[in-house]
Amino acid sequence: MRESKSQRIARMHQEYEVLCQVIPAPQCALNFTSPLQLLIATVLSAQTTDKRVNTVTPELFATYPTAAALAAANPSQVEDIIHPLGFYRSKTQHLIGLATALDERFGGVVPQTMAELTSLPGVGRKTANVVLGNAFGIPGFPVDTHVMRVTGRLRWRTDWRSTHPDPVKIEHEITACFPPDEWTDLSHRLILFGRATCHARKPDCANCPLADSCPSYEPAVSR
Repeated sequence: MRESKSQRIARMHQEYEVLCQVIPAPQCALNFTSPLQLLIATVLSAQTTDKRVNTVTPELFATYPTAAALAAANPSQVEDIIHPLGFYRSKTQHLIGLATALDERFGGVVPQTMAELTSLPGVGRKTANVVLGNAFGIPGFPVDTHVMRVTGRLRWRTDWRSTHPDPVKIEHEITACFPPDEWTDLSHRLILFGRATCHARKPDCANCPLADSCPSYEPAVSR
């Protein structure tokens, strides 16, 4: 039976209530103590894991505690620190360019609006939403690969069949169904659920807390 929009939204809230019970206290996986540190860590997290980023940022933050210090850094020294992350040369260029723009245009202070954040080199909507929600408490809904995968399998979005979904469209469609004060934790829960259960290659449907209502649920075949 075709699910109406109102039925879909009701199911989304029911499933989210389950995720709230399963993941009661979601937190950002990146370690940081300031908006600048979170911004840098988020930029570094591209094409690697948050866990790996956390292994290099203590030295990076201690060596370059301000945007001005990072802007004036010797690129080879930054490369040495972040080498384990891969793509270290391009990431070093991005970090120094970002720090230079922060220092010159914002006095080294991380701005608190989407428009200003995304005007910085190497900062897209996902990174900006991470910083807004986790550093400033401003509603933000980062859409990463986990969020795209989980919302697609749950059919929370109308383009769930798309092989190349638009993250911005997903952000707007999902956030329209939830109050702003839930957006940051909603993203965290979807990401954590994707990592723990709704895996990319083989979702753990047998142990999924949303199996009873998930449209993509595939029960194990007995042999």
